[in-house]
Amino acid sequence: MSRPSSRSTLYRLIEAGQLAHKALLLPLMERGLEPGDDAILFELARSGTTEAELAAELGLGEEALAARLSRLLDRELVTRQAVGPELAAGVALTERGRRIRNGLADHWAQLEDALMGELKPKQRKKLAERLKRFVDLLRL
Repeated sequence: MSRPSSRSTLYRLIEAGQLAHKALLLPLMERGLEPGDDAILFELARSGTTEAELAAELGLGEEALAARLSRLLDRELVTRQAVGPELAAGVALTERGRRIRNGLADHWAQLEDALMGELKPKQRKKLAERLKRFVDLLRL
């Protein structure tokens, strides 16, 4: 069995993952948000939804989501509104929430471009497929 090396691809993948995670957290912290708040903002960008639907989509319990939404409501990033044909109670992004979500998305895109920018479309697809396969193997 070979010894782990800082020159190995796996080591560099772990290092890149940790640094990318930190880089993605930075704009959240600068805006007074917590990890996971971005997932809510991204999900709500599609359209308004009920809290139950949002909790299910994010894999959160309704109580955990309620605490996060309360904080986002206080920061005026989301608002309560009726959604759907039945006008069920739901939540949606405010204009401020949209701006912050767009800024976070731009930051994500810059990191993605730093990773994939020099690759040709076919190479990007192959890399994405291989990383997905690797993640799937690790989940077993």
